[in-house]
Amino acid sequence: MLQLHSASVARTLRTTLSSGGQFLVPLADNLVDLVWAAHRPAPPSAAMRVHSSRWTGVTVTEKLTRMRAEMAKQGAAVLVVPQLDEVAWLLNIRGADVDYNPVTVAYVLVHADPSDGAVLFCDSAKVTPEVGTHLAEAGVKVQPYGSITHALRAAAAAGKRVMADPAKVSLALFDAVTDASEEGAQASRAKARRRGDKRGNGVSTSAPEESNRPSPLVECASPVAIAKAVKHIAELEGMREAHLRDAAALATFFSWLEAAVAAGQAVTEASAANHLQSLRAQQQGFIEPSFPTIAGCNGNGAIIHYRPVEGSCAAITPNSLLLLDSGGQYDCGTTDVTRTVFLGDGRPSSEQMDAFTRVLQGHIALDTAVFPENTPGFVLDAYARRSLWQAGLDYRHGTGHGVGAALNVHEGPQGISPRFGNMTGLVAGMIVSNEPGYYADGRYGIRIENLLAIKEAATESRFGGVTFLGFERLTLVPIQAKLLAAHLLTDAEIAWLDEYHAQCWREVSPRLAPGQALDWLRANTQPLADRLARE
Repeated sequence: MLQLHSASVARTLRTTLSSGGQFLVPLADNLVDLVWAAHRPAPPSAAMRVHSSRWTGVTVTEKLTRMRAEMAKQGAAVLVVPQLDEVAWLLNIRGADVDYNPVTVAYVLVHADPSDGAVLFCDSAKVTPEVGTHLAEAGVKVQPYGSITHALRAAAAAGKRVMADPAKVSLALFDAVTDASEEGAQASRAKARRRGDKRGNGVSTSAPEESNRPSPLVECASPVAIAKAVKHIAELEGMREAHLRDAAALATFFSWLEAAVAAGQAVTEASAANHLQSLRAQQQGFIEPSFPTIAGCNGNGAIIHYRPVEGSCAAITPNSLLLLDSGGQYDCGTTDVTRTVFLGDGRPSSEQMDAFTRVLQGHIALDTAVFPENTPGFVLDAYARRSLWQAGLDYRHGTGHGVGAALNVHEGPQGISPRFGNMTGLVAGMIVSNEPGYYADGRYGIRIENLLAIKEAATESRFGGVTFLGFERLTLVPIQAKLLAAHLLTDAEIAWLDEYHAQCWREVSPRLAPGQALDWLRANTQPLADRLARE
């Protein structure tokens, strides 16, 4: 059980239990493993691949040098990297051990001394010849996954300070460091006593400096996390490319869906999700979805993390409201987009149109926000809720999460939500989602989501010498006009919508061949006044 809980979680449990006179007793064996042993599936064994330098922009050697600089600031000799996406980013590799996330089950230890290199602890069978050469060129050795505990014990016993994030490193590894450090210190004291006895010089058996001995652990937030969150120009370019490919797939999908529903074809939430995946698969560099597609029709759309299952999901029929939240993992980047559409020749209810428009107003308000660098994300959350709040409406989820570059679709430490706990400042190069919504339980759900890259804003002034930031839209998928209550929109909001759709046409149309999808894109990217006139 020691390996299933982070050091910080274990400490919290200990503190909470001790206040009631109880004790936390870690178990060496996981009881579930003992029961599961006979039928437990084999560990994941997917081969790794090298993530192209075209999309990284920074070599492994350069990244390790940066980590060593952070270690030097903290006086650490060894850095533990336990998060799977941090391992992948640091070593410019990708894997397939976890569905929807291109990561491999592994640890990395980075040594402060470049001559000691770094060590990747993983199943060596996953290391292809190409990956092996790639790692060796950066001075990265490969050792068995389970040997990390021994490596940490050896480092601590030698008096090396270990840098680790208590929120990410297991209690087992923390204990290995502290136990080995104490054993090493005891061995040193015993050696000193023996040396003193031989010399007969009355050397003290206690070490006066013992109380001043530094902790073997340097506890701090992982330096890899923030380095990974701030994207290199090459990573941003890869994300832009991924979103163009994705937009082409979605234009093809929505043109098909509207035609299929209008023709009375049998389409279910699950079959629609499967068809969308097949269209993404036709795009260059597509690997897999970035999460299970949420395709919720009418009342199912109000279930925030709904997942359709063939045989038990709803049919998509005329005059229904569909919330579609989906994304793709491409060789160059990661996407996550939500659109809500009304299907058929009928009209949405005035309630649905009012809610949809207020969600869009919140989306636009966040998209156009300008703010000082290092502003925590929670400060911006109210931008996305203001129009809903004015009508006494709200939603029960965060407004934005961090997104990896050809990595996990959810990544920290940045985020935008009403929770005050995350004080991570937003800086240029981070990517976040912008996804306000509204959910009428049992009836319908609405969400509009784009991914945004944070960039420097061109402000007239820089009060106090501070740089101000804004957003660059990455997602380029039209927003349906039929659901809009246009009278609620300001001239500025209509101008935003028209400019966004002009961008969608300009950048996505070259990716589509003449035909149904291109025609759909053209029709859905016209100025709002023209689109409403046709509805």
